[in-house]
Amino acid sequence: MTAAHAESMELEVDGPPSRAAALASRGLEAAWRAGLLPRPILDPLAFEAAALGKRARDSFGPVQEWRTPYRLLVQSLREEADLNPLGLAMAHGQVVGALKARIRAQELWQQHPEILTRPIPAPVVILGPMRSGTTRLQRLLACDDRFAHTRLFESLHPVPTRGRVLKTCASLAALRLFNPAIPAIHPMRARQPDEEFGLFSLSFGSAQFEAQWRVPSFAAWWEAADTGWLYREFRALLQTISWARGAPVDRPWLLKAPQFLQDLPAFLDAFPDARLICLDRDLERVVGSSASLVWHQMRIQSDTTDRAWVGREWLRKTRLRRERALAARRARPDVPQIEVQCEAMDADWESEVTRIYDFLGKPLDDRLRRRMAGYVAGARGHEGHRYRLEQFGLSREAVLSG
Repeated sequence: MTAAHAESMELEVDGPPSRAAALASRGLEAAWRAGLLPRPILDPLAFEAAALGKRARDSFGPVQEWRTPYRLLVQSLREEADLNPLGLAMAHGQVVGALKARIRAQELWQQHPEILTRPIPAPVVILGPMRSGTTRLQRLLACDDRFAHTRLFESLHPVPTRGRVLKTCASLAALRLFNPAIPAIHPMRARQPDEEFGLFSLSFGSAQFEAQWRVPSFAAWWEAADTGWLYREFRALLQTISWARGAPVDRPWLLKAPQFLQDLPAFLDAFPDARLICLDRDLERVVGSSASLVWHQMRIQSDTTDRAWVGREWLRKTRLRRERALAARRARPDVPQIEVQCEAMDADWESEVTRIYDFLGKPLDDRLRRRMAGYVAGARGHEGHRYRLEQFGLSREAVLSG
């Protein structure tokens, strides 16, 4: 991977949200005022009623830990996020969708209890902060069919349901319409390898939600919470994806989500034979790129998104996750782990991948090298992502002083 593929930090990200997002907000508000559509209500009981339909309330399953973060999320959406009409509609759709998926998961696990005994042997975990090259490494390693990997449509819809690939394609089309910057920031396709951020949503984990809405109370609760149950449910959903495919159970999974940094002890309890590829990048670029991604996602759903707040929050969040992961890794020297720098991947990806395969004890033959080289040659997505720390109220000195 050459330096030409690295992100630039030069161009302003100022400017109004897309015309499509503004028109959607105005159209929704007009339809609600005219009584043509019901205005969504940010209320836990209203969301649950919409998800349940005629089902009994116990359809959400015996585990009840999710209810506290669920109610806190709804409260934060109501009191802190300052959603515009498009944001309100998107929040309603995502929360109700997560509740419905939770119901489907419980029904499936009751019908097929063997799902929850399915092995997930020795996963290979790409452990790194947002915007540190974890997606690139995941997709490089996914060129190797000796590994299993999660595809985007499975992350967004881990419980099998009709039309989930089509639904994912429609969601991506809407996202690109409302937020044209996203393809340059994080290129996505429905069947492409992607991180498991969606597997947290059924439990109302923070990964997906805090990166698109200003919900600091909700995020703070998760930072102090016992996440053991969250990763037990995460594992169950990964088993569900594996079962739905009918995939061989002896292939180790490639797992990747920045959230793992924050919760590494709980993650290792759920996956005790995990092997860690610990990826990192210059903190200045990690924070600037993370703030840019989050701001682009928040700004289409709130007209009062504060770039300086986003900068402060994601500097704090990045430091917190790094510190927690480092402490957890030091406390677990028994866990196999290797360190990789994003800058080294930029300079010579092939040497770094060779080093990773030596760590994993797997041969890296010429055919696989050619497949990986083909991926690298076509990976141009981030070339248009440009940002500056100053746009988010930060400076290099402030980032490096902590």
